Amino acid sequence: MSTPYQQQGTAPTDGPGGPVPPPAWQGHAPAPHQGPGGQPPAPQFAAGAPGGYASPIPVRGTHFFHALASEWTKIRTVRSTMWTLGTMFLIVVGVGALTAAGLSSSEQAQTPLLAGGFFGLMLGQICIITLGVLVVTSEFGTGMIRTTMTACPSRGRVLAAKATVFFLLSFVMTTVATGLTALIQSSMLGGREPSEFASLPKGSVVDGVVIATGSEWLGATVGAGLYVALLGLLSLAVGSLLRHSAGAITTMLGVVLLPLLLALFMATESLQTVREKLIEYSPLNGLASLYRMPMGGGGDGTGWDLLWILAGVTAAALAGAFAMLHQRDV
Repeated sequence: MSTPYQQQGTAPTDGPGGPVPPPAWQGHAPAPHQGPGGQPPAPQFAAGAPGGYASPIPVRGTHFFHALASEWTKIRTVRSTMWTLGTMFLIVVGVGALTAAGLSSSEQAQTPLLAGGFFGLMLGQICIITLGVLVVTSEFGTGMIRTTMTACPSRGRVLAAKATVFFLLSFVMTTVATGLTALIQSSMLGGREPSEFASLPKGSVVDGVVIATGSEWLGATVGAGLYVALLGLLSLAVGSLLRHSAGAITTMLGVVLLPLLLALFMATESLQTVREKLIEYSPLNGLASLYRMPMGGGGDGTGWDLLWILAGVTAAALAGAFAMLHQRDV
């Protein structure tokens, strides 16, 4: 219940000067933001906007390059990227240098000039496979994939950005490592005569010494980098399908190692054809063929045909990952 003083906006005081007038703000509501002429600003309406209202905040449409920038920020700011790529680089270059040092003790060449780089890359590819899986499964494991999909509801765009950023990064890093290893092999093993029982590519012996032809350089650097990057991209697709780090890594290790392990136990005559096919189309044989050391008699002997087969398998796995990503909840 209000008093007459409250209704009139005054209050009694005991001061000697009589009633004190109320403050200027008493009894008045705060004035809203005023536009020209002292009137409140009119809301902004736009044709076609929901409810006829357009936000004064500028809104820009997102595109694929925004998703690329987001995925690049993720992959370069997590420690797993630094550790896996750094370990891969050290293994490829370190094992390649040790192999070259061991082969240099012989006065004659037994293998192609750049073949020693295969042994380091055979181990280093495991790091790329692991990183390819973690690029996807780490977000599913922590639940951060929900934040990613909220920020970018286009799920296909998210997976495409992840695949693009990872493939380019792994290809560049692997090619740099294989290129440096090839330079070490060439400098330490060049100028030697071929052994009587050496199996060397055509055109790799000039003036009685073993050299590396242009196709050998291309296969041992760009080809090997592309092959391992495709294996990593296949790992990313498998990780997106399984959404489990340990399961996806185990699956990829089985894909890489199991064909040769199975072939070792197929010594009977009835399984000879199966054994040869397992060796010929195994991922390790494709990588070895790029270094001109094929394990089987099939293929063109350079590894490029097996690289294109791997590219086709990777594309099919990515297509399946895109389809399943749209059908399943995150």
